[in-house]
Amino acid sequence: MKKVILSVAAIAVLGFTSCKNETKKETETTTTEMSKDMAMTNLSFGVRGNCGMCKSTIEKAANGVEGVASVNWDVDKKKIDVSFDDSKTDAMAIHKAIAASGYDTEKVEGDEEAYEDLPGCCKYDHDMMMNQSGETKSDDHSNQDH
Repeated sequence: MKKVILSVAAIAVLGFTSCKNETKKETETTTTEMSKDMAMTNLSFGVRGNCGMCKSTIEKAANGVEGVASVNWDVDKKKIDVSFDDSKTDAMAIHKAIAASGYDTEKVEGDEEAYEDLPGCCKYDHDMMMNQSGETKSDDHSNQDH
């Protein structure tokens, strides 16, 4: 009788142990797959505009693209930094969304009708430089220790 109870207990312990290992394997696989899906692409390109209202409109247009995680348009440099999930969108979709709001990008000319609807302060010069390096600001290292 003791041998039967001992055998049943040993089989039960082995069964629970193997179930725990299978659960761990599934969790590890799921975590790996999620991290692959979360791969982000960072992109910078030029966008013409003039002011804070332009910044708001440009960033709103870019954020409206599915997969875009973060956007920052620099008024002085006429440059946008975008972080997006490249499994959901691509760079050209972001360029087109910004252009549809009336702003020129490096690759796509802004929609003329949308440009005409922009407030007066946002009507930029179509020949203005964009994606400027901001060298006057970044080259001044006098306050830094090297």
